[in-house]
Amino acid sequence: MCELYIRSFGSIDPNSMDYQVDLYLRQAWVDERLNHADIMQPLDLNDPNLVKAIWKPEVYFPNAKHAEFQFVTVPNVLVRINPMGEILYMLRLKLVFACMMELSKFPLDSQVCTMEIASFSKTMKELKLSWKSDAPIKMYKNMRMPQFEMEKIVPTTCQESFQIGNYSCLVAEFHMRRAIGFHLVQSYLPTILIVVISWVSFWMDVDSVPGRTTLGVTTLLTVSSKSSGIQAGLPQVSYVKAIDVWMGACTAFVFCALLEFTFVNYLWRRRPQMELRLRGGSNGTCLAERYAHIATSYAHQQKSSGNVPSPTEVKITQAGGGAVVTTPGSAPPGSSDMQHKSTPSPGHEDSAVMTAQFVRAIKQSNKIKARQIDEYCRGLFPLLFGLFNIFYWCYYML
Repeated sequence: MCELYIRSFGSIDPNSMDYQVDLYLRQAWVDERLNHADIMQPLDLNDPNLVKAIWKPEVYFPNAKHAEFQFVTVPNVLVRINPMGEILYMLRLKLVFACMMELSKFPLDSQVCTMEIASFSKTMKELKLSWKSDAPIKMYKNMRMPQFEMEKIVPTTCQESFQIGNYSCLVAEFHMRRAIGFHLVQSYLPTILIVVISWVSFWMDVDSVPGRTTLGVTTLLTVSSKSSGIQAGLPQVSYVKAIDVWMGACTAFVFCALLEFTFVNYLWRRRPQMELRLRGGSNGTCLAERYAHIATSYAHQQKSSGNVPSPTEVKITQAGGGAVVTTPGSAPPGSSDMQHKSTPSPGHEDSAVMTAQFVRAIKQSNKIKARQIDEYCRGLFPLLFGLFNIFYWCYYML
């Protein structure tokens, strides 16, 4: 009959997949050869030679990776012979047990770690192990674990089969749930705040390019560094964990906010000539092309008359919807001769005015669209992030 008293239970290390315990292993059996009438009260044996002379069950821990026997300050072993030949054998051991963890729901996961006790050399015909009938596994009352909460302890039995025979085996199952408080403070709340901070750019003016760019890039780098810090303490498993889904979604929301600003800024600053080329003016050309045509015609006229100005001396200005070409040596723009050479016909003047009005209308329309997109995203992003939170917590917690 076996009993465990666990003095300390270390947190499970996800990288090495093990945990460390300090326990007392108590074994009891009846040896008819020690049933003497002279033994009237419990007899404790302290002599190591006497302890070695008594038959003891050869048990071991199959899933133990490392074990140490306690020698401080004396060997922590007790052999007590009770009347009627009942023997109590107690050891204090420090062991490291393997615990194969499933981290697909980390850090919202629950783990089941086992502690196995089995017979090493004697088959079930010679030795049969059983748990104590009343509370076979006891924990120290003030014991606390930093990352897990003990839900229940289930003592069960097993049977190991080998070619040379079947061996008795006991299993203690520890059902534990990971404490979420640490990860709420260190992982979830900071990332939620970072995502919310990235939405501040929706309330900033579209012309605030440095501010919105700095905010978007800073929040994106912060989420990436936070994700890297979390992954540094976890094993490199081949499947996706719950924290990976969370960090990936937060990164996606921050990146979409930065992408939204890029699109809005492009829409705000888009040159209207592209729209003009699609529609065309009265002669199928945009305003800039008309100005270039006027400058070229004026340069040919000056060349034929022998007065060729340098390219830097030719200036094109817009006055009243028309194009006026001036040079340093030419007459003032108000003279009748220059007006005769440069002022377009009434049809061209009306077309230039309509083109300028159309350019202004396109610019104003683009600015209105940019502001509408910002206002739309102010409500869309929080809504999508809230729906993601509901789905995430319901899926991994239930």
